Amino acid sequence: MMSSYLRRSTAACALVASALAPAFLPTAALAAEADPAAAPQSAQTGNDEDRLNDIVVTATRRDSNLQSTPIAVSAVDSRLIRQASPRDLGDLAAFVPNFSANTITNFNAASFAMRGVGQTSIIVYFEPPVAVLVDDFVVPSVQTQLLDVFDVSQVEVLRGPQGTLFGKNTTGGAVTVRTKRPELGTIGVDARAEVGSFATKRFQTALNVPIGDTLALRFVGGAEKSDGFYRNGACYGPVTAFVASKFAGRSGCLDGRTAGGKDVVNFRAKMLWEPNSRVQLLAQYEFLRDRSETVPSVNENYLYTGTTPFLTNLLGTIRRNPASSDPLHNAAVTYKQDGLIKMADGQRISVDGIYLNGDVDFDFGRLTSVTGWRYQRSRIPNSYAGAAPIAADGQPLSFFDATRDDNRKTFQQELRFATKLNGPFDAVFGAFYQRETVDFCVAQILGFLDLTSGPLPFGNWNDTPYILCNAQKSRSRAAFAEGTYKITPELTLTLGARYTWENKSWFGRQQVFIPALKGGFDPSIRISNALDASVFNYPAGVVQVDDSARRATWRASLGYQVTPDVFAYATYSRGFKSGGFNDQIGGFAPFGNDLNAFRTAARATRPETADSFEAGVKTELFDRRLRFNLTGFYVKYKDLQKQLNVPLVVNGQPNQVTIFVNAASATVKGIEAEATARLFRGFSLRGVLGFQDSGYDTYTAPTAGYNLASAPLDRAPRWQWTIDGTYETALSSNFKFVANASAAHTSRNLNTQAIDDPLGNTFLNARTLVNASLTIAQAEDQYYVRVLGRNLTDQRYRIASQNVAGLWLNSNFGAPRYFGVELGLRFRGAN
Repeated sequence: MMSSYLRRSTAACALVASALAPAFLPTAALAAEADPAAAPQSAQTGNDEDRLNDIVVTATRRDSNLQSTPIAVSAVDSRLIRQASPRDLGDLAAFVPNFSANTITNFNAASFAMRGVGQTSIIVYFEPPVAVLVDDFVVPSVQTQLLDVFDVSQVEVLRGPQGTLFGKNTTGGAVTVRTKRPELGTIGVDARAEVGSFATKRFQTALNVPIGDTLALRFVGGAEKSDGFYRNGACYGPVTAFVASKFAGRSGCLDGRTAGGKDVVNFRAKMLWEPNSRVQLLAQYEFLRDRSETVPSVNENYLYTGTTPFLTNLLGTIRRNPASSDPLHNAAVTYKQDGLIKMADGQRISVDGIYLNGDVDFDFGRLTSVTGWRYQRSRIPNSYAGAAPIAADGQPLSFFDATRDDNRKTFQQELRFATKLNGPFDAVFGAFYQRETVDFCVAQILGFLDLTSGPLPFGNWNDTPYILCNAQKSRSRAAFAEGTYKITPELTLTLGARYTWENKSWFGRQQVFIPALKGGFDPSIRISNALDASVFNYPAGVVQVDDSARRATWRASLGYQVTPDVFAYATYSRGFKSGGFNDQIGGFAPFGNDLNAFRTAARATRPETADSFEAGVKTELFDRRLRFNLTGFYVKYKDLQKQLNVPLVVNGQPNQVTIFVNAASATVKGIEAEATARLFRGFSLRGVLGFQDSGYDTYTAPTAGYNLASAPLDRAPRWQWTIDGTYETALSSNFKFVANASAAHTSRNLNTQAIDDPLGNTFLNARTLVNASLTIAQAEDQYYVRVLGRNLTDQRYRIASQNVAGLWLNSNFGAPRYFGVELGLRFRGAN
């Protein structure tokens, strides 16, 4: 069956190629063109402006030409990054087939998806199937994966499980980011400033300073502020109260002020030491302070076609503002500041990291060490339901306000050796170690219970936080090796394997009120932040659950240089993602004093595995004026880890519990096409085409109300394509004009799946986003001015959406039409 599918895929790829190539010489693309300043000199093959430069990638943990690397990898270099002016790493997904980037509902957290698997959960212990690495350090938290790419030399996206060299839980793929290194003997400045819609102001600067002949420093900083493109303008009511309440009968609209503004500062200090031609040491310090406003959401209960959501029953129809039907003007945030929530302070995310990368060259190979320590602190309050009724005294009703707070400490060490034997055989082998501690608490204000039941003994529900805390300590160790043998000058065989040992310990207790933190009832207990209630600070009632995984993963590739311009390959790989714990266990489940039942419920999921088969062809045609790559793939996933919101009744009131289970197996197959063409002097055309046919083989979960396998896979759009064109012409001997335009399409796709009723499934809209820019620059790019526009057709489209067990349905939306002006300055001079 597999061989027949690969034959069909190859045939389909050929049909796509024959259809696309004559139309434009191509209409698809990305094999990003290398930046001459960033690529090794050996990668440059001439100064003919009509020809494409080589692309050097490190997907095999050594430098190799993209066109002869036997895996599906796309590269976005610094030149394309400069031209596209992306807001963050997620904007670059448009240049990679079958790779999409959105956010997780209610958070500025990365929701990356690739080949049928993705991240839609904010569970702090859920390890995403698409890994992000910065200078070979694994970024562990999705909350900080939407990186600023200002000072980045190249982004490589490896599609499919990376079970050998990037084996840390990568069943979907890996995004590797290489930042720019300090340059010896060169004084350099790269500065940009942008102002635009929504009162956006962004400033970015890199300063390169040489010290003597062997040392150089690079300081990179950026700051961004904006007012946000949402309006806090939702309308509600009249509120239906089942018991006496000061909110009863209230109706109206919120004040309509701007919401969701950004306030981010980031900084990197880098020091490169090269005492001789064989030794390189790069030390870095990372600093990030994100003080952006709470992410607003839009309640869309009116879209729910199943049973009327509980929130609508309580608060009446949550209707659109009569002044505007625009969903962006109908967001709702309470800005509650008491009860540990501190929402008026916005989200508070801080990162401090120290990293050391070392390379030592020997006559027979290179030894590489990657060491890193990272400390991340997140305080993320939100009005999860997208609803904020106001009482007569001006106090907001926190239907479900919460703050998810965590501290995460990560240490990583990798050692690897890449041989250089000058013969038919070479290898990469090494070891990986990661140690991490996550301390997590969520404080919740369940104000809706004031409408359905009486007050608590120590106050109203709307004023009293309910706290759930847990923590995890984990260790991951792996040994890996991959060897490549040239059977003939044209035929190459690659075999690799990795063995991983993972151990995790989870500590948790049931949700409690503050007076019960010591196990009894002590109203004298006072805390000022949710994490003050940490399981390490208050051990009463805390249980410990241990889990371990031992897994082998592997890869085998066969590459064949058919002609100097055509390379074909086939690859099989297996990847795995270790089991994980649920940070919501103990929220409402009635365990009481039965700690054994609590331990059983808190158990980790089983590991998730992926077996991938792919075959492709990489070509350079028409005297290197066209690069056209095609891949067909088939992936089988087993024990997919799924987050599900299950309805339940607690003390006679409807509620929900979030479960995290191995629920499904699935099959995903598809085609990926990329191309770049120089059609005539000054004009280049890039494009991407991704198609995936995905479906569940089995899908079972407790209390399911229908055949869950009948739903599509979440975050698996059937079609994705991008067309990007750039025209450059000289205005004079000193100035040039550059025009760029792109259109990027993603088809409709499921975001979250309801467990009780398929009518509760939430979808992200199909969208085609059109961007463009006009640039006047000095001929050598020493300075420029650029006018840019994003989402020029002003589409409204969901980037995240969830249905919470029939209680409410809320969504986040992408930015509307944006116009900005960017000024840039680049200077390089010898020391």
